[in-house]
Amino acid sequence: MKNKVEGFSKLSKLEKINWINKTYFHNNHNSYNFLKQYWTSDKELQKIHDEFSENTISNFLLPLGIAPNFLIDGEDYTIPMAIEESSVVAAACKAAKFWRKRGGFKTKIINFKKSGQVHFIFNGNVEKLNIFFLKIKKLLIKDCQKISHNMTNRGGGILDIEILDKTNDIENYFQLNAFFDTVDSMGANFINSCLEQFAKTIKREALEFENFSVSEKNIEIIMSILSNYVPECLVRAEVSCPIEDLDVESELNPNQFAEKFKQAIEIAKTQKERAVTHNKGIMNGIDSVIIATGNDFRAIEAGVHAYASKKGYYTSLSDVSIENGVFKFWTELPISLGTVGGITSIHPLVKWSLRLLKNPTGKDLMKIVAVAGLAQNFGALSSLISSGIQKGHMKMHLINILNTLNSSEDEKNKLIHYFKSNVVSFSSVEKELLNIRNNEL
Repeated sequence: MKNKVEGFSKLSKLEKINWINKTYFHNNHNSYNFLKQYWTSDKELQKIHDEFSENTISNFLLPLGIAPNFLIDGEDYTIPMAIEESSVVAAACKAAKFWRKRGGFKTKIINFKKSGQVHFIFNGNVEKLNIFFLKIKKLLIKDCQKISHNMTNRGGGILDIEILDKTNDIENYFQLNAFFDTVDSMGANFINSCLEQFAKTIKREALEFENFSVSEKNIEIIMSILSNYVPECLVRAEVSCPIEDLDVESELNPNQFAEKFKQAIEIAKTQKERAVTHNKGIMNGIDSVIIATGNDFRAIEAGVHAYASKKGYYTSLSDVSIENGVFKFWTELPISLGTVGGITSIHPLVKWSLRLLKNPTGKDLMKIVAVAGLAQNFGALSSLISSGIQKGHMKMHLINILNTLNSSEDEKNKLIHYFKSNVVSFSSVEKELLNIRNNEL
């Protein structure tokens, strides 16, 4: 209990750091300097960063890379990717160049509905509840007019509302399930505000509904919240070419590559142990663009992985076909994104990233993100079925090891050349670096 602190959020940033130093770093002033070196020198900019979250003490930096040469629906894109994992950006660039020569990526928005639920308990006659809902349905929407006015003017708003009987799952449990179009915003605040108003209307009108008994009038609202599972907010991305055009850089000929690629997909479709890592590779591409554009990658991750289990088992998010001499590779993903609201107009690098993407609409960004995921998946599978995944990974891993060992630029160049034909491991790099330094004495 000696580390307990009261009113921590009310302390200044310096006071928070001083408490951390005293409690965990033995008043080491270097800890303060260490955190401060990541602050921006622009005080106004730093204030913006500080106010993104609670109890902020410094900035946590991720590399922002770019992947050029993407041809999406006939238009050129350079995609921003914020990620720390070795080789992800390189793989995306390689896939972009490969498919650019073969017609590029094609995309399609399949649907654009988002949903949220009012979760409630109703201990009474279900038929009377349905009659009650039909009576108040228009009123539910009307009571949200102040909330939905701007969204409606932008072409979105409340699309539909329904009652779902969930009593087979939980006794007396029902949902008010609502669908929304949030246009270019992710729309979390809009959806949650509407849902909370729905709950107020339900409670108020139930008390006045003459068909309800006294006990039925007391509808118990549990919670009102959007869902990050958006199976009706779908985007498709695909690539295709004649099999003979699959002249990838490997020992496999085009037919062998196509068949082996399809086998790899079949394994991911049927074996969850492989599917998880397979889909993680897709999310490498997706998350990096989502972070760069200021969207909520945790929400996307949760929804996408739930979608991968929609058949009752976890499976691949991508698929492939080989028909009539044509290789086709695609993915369909539930992605709810925004290009307005949140931090999209506040975070300087987010604003820059969106400008780089030509200020896309929400639907445009869905397409770009899906393409990044598909490109990453193609790059990973191409390596796995040919040279193996470690060749590219270890090249980047070598740089990380050399930085850890404080290698000079001359030492790095020598060791990068040496390990082109030798196995990379921390001990082997450390040993060879020591040899170089001893020989220079």
